[in-house]
Amino acid sequence: MSSAIGSTALEEVTAKSASASAASHNGQLAVNSDLPLNGELGIAAGQFSAQGAKSTNEDAIGIRIPDGMMLTTKGAVSIICDGVSAAEAAEKASYISVSNFISDYYSTPDTWSVEKSSSQVLTALNRWLYGLGQDYREAQRGYVCTFTALVFKSCSAHLLHVGDSRAYRFRAGKIERLSRDHVTVLGKGKRYLARALGLDVNLDVDYQTFELQQDDLYLLTTDGIHDVISDQELAAKLLRFSRQAVSMRDFDQFCQSLCIQATDAGSLDNVSCQLLSIDMLPKQNIDDLYQQLSKLPFPPPLSEGMRLDGYTVEQVLHQSQRSQVYLVSNSEGKKRCIKTPSVNYIDDGAYIERFMLESWIGHRISSPNVVKLLDREREKSALYYVTEHLNGISLATWIARNPKASVQEVLLLLKQIETGVRAFHRKETIHQDLKPDNILLTYEGQVKIIDFGSCYIKGIAEIATPLERDIILGTADYSAPESVLGYRVTNKADLFSMAVLTYEMLTGQLPFKGKLAQCRTKSDYLNLEYVPCYELNPLIPLWMDPPIKRALNFDPSSRQDDTSELIFELKQPLANWDKPEMGRSLLERDPVRFWQGMTLIFGITTLLLLLN
Repeated sequence: MSSAIGSTALEEVTAKSASASAASHNGQLAVNSDLPLNGELGIAAGQFSAQGAKSTNEDAIGIRIPDGMMLTTKGAVSIICDGVSAAEAAEKASYISVSNFISDYYSTPDTWSVEKSSSQVLTALNRWLYGLGQDYREAQRGYVCTFTALVFKSCSAHLLHVGDSRAYRFRAGKIERLSRDHVTVLGKGKRYLARALGLDVNLDVDYQTFELQQDDLYLLTTDGIHDVISDQELAAKLLRFSRQAVSMRDFDQFCQSLCIQATDAGSLDNVSCQLLSIDMLPKQNIDDLYQQLSKLPFPPPLSEGMRLDGYTVEQVLHQSQRSQVYLVSNSEGKKRCIKTPSVNYIDDGAYIERFMLESWIGHRISSPNVVKLLDREREKSALYYVTEHLNGISLATWIARNPKASVQEVLLLLKQIETGVRAFHRKETIHQDLKPDNILLTYEGQVKIIDFGSCYIKGIAEIATPLERDIILGTADYSAPESVLGYRVTNKADLFSMAVLTYEMLTGQLPFKGKLAQCRTKSDYLNLEYVPCYELNPLIPLWMDPPIKRALNFDPSSRQDDTSELIFELKQPLANWDKPEMGRSLLERDPVRFWQGMTLIFGITTLLLLLN
């Protein structure tokens, strides 16, 4: 990657951010058997920055277009910052923002969405800049700058913007301003930034997404350019550039000429801009994708004694229409488990993609309560994945053996389940199929979540594909209503499933008299009858039922905020306890009727006293 930062701090920014700019830089996807891809995203880019009429350059710019899997999961980043001149440390603020955002963004988990990754990085960056400005040694030197960035991922562009730098899109001969200036205009034409990085401890960033089209041009500028060059002039210049032959386009030269034009037009500020072209979009061809997905063949059904890539099959642990699980030993005699896809789906691209994603997810979830994948012990000749071997029983078996387990036992198991689920949620991944058969309890008492086949990964969902993915993937008895009804699913879907597990572990029965699986419409859910836990198991404390009932609410917004809150409420008998009707006084249940009754009694008593 080459770098071109038009500033006096070239070495600092280049070293920190590894930003890239080239006259024609095309990011190419490399085939990786760990994750199905769908073609190439080709981007050409250039940039230029100069101090212009000012003595120092307080602008900073950076572009990174990674290769291979990073381009697929994280995308390409273009970022431009303008240090606020009123802040003495403006130059440092802009360079810190460019270099650290690019570096930190690509360090976030690739399961995270662009919005999640960028918001986390920007929040931390803003607080750091604000803190630097508040430091007693730097009390008079505010670290404040504008921030405008575009992230190009799959077939979408994501805009992150605060301040008065700008992002434009040029499509089909027309220019469109994508950002809006965050400025306040006072008397005599004075303009002040209403929002900027480092200006306040809280940061409000504009976030938008746009669909990409081939041949789109994206232009980012600081106010040193767009304050003196109108949008119409920019459009005319971009039109001439777009009509040039691709081989004749010089992106850096375009940016430099635009900066020179702004300076010649009387700009009194630094001048910086970036230009990017969408030369190729990921292919939406199902045949090409299927060919890629079929790179590794399905292994045949295995039996005891058979060998696969150095693993010897010792036992068939599980067989279903969708997959097989085998107990195997490797060449060192260590026990492992292998999961293989079912040959019933050898022509199903969506199934193959999801099976490949199971392995991809498993390598990114790290928790003592989630099964560990060992896929990378050796090269594979077929499509399968390897996990650690666990001695134990399923939670379904444990429930059958303990139909009315003690509250203490249930809480201990629930805490471990919640720890495993939280590991998924930290990676912006929703499990979507929490059920007793997918949870293993080892003989040492450790809980392990063992299946990733229904997971929803926010970062992967942003990658376009021609496949029609399954919408309902969980098990009906444990699935949240929003999953079944096709509404937007959040982490609270797993919270609902955890509440079903809690109810079943405490009572030995499913909630709503086991009729969840029969629901297909909203009215079906509203007609269900909830039976309190303590009615099925008198040993359950009354205060434990309300948190479970709340987590089983059909409206996700009425549930707890997350799974840890459910565990907290189950352990706190006096915290936010809305007591059930049974055992409550009339004053607690109906204070109006209570005081009406008391008034009547006082009245009768007074009347009797007067008559005597």
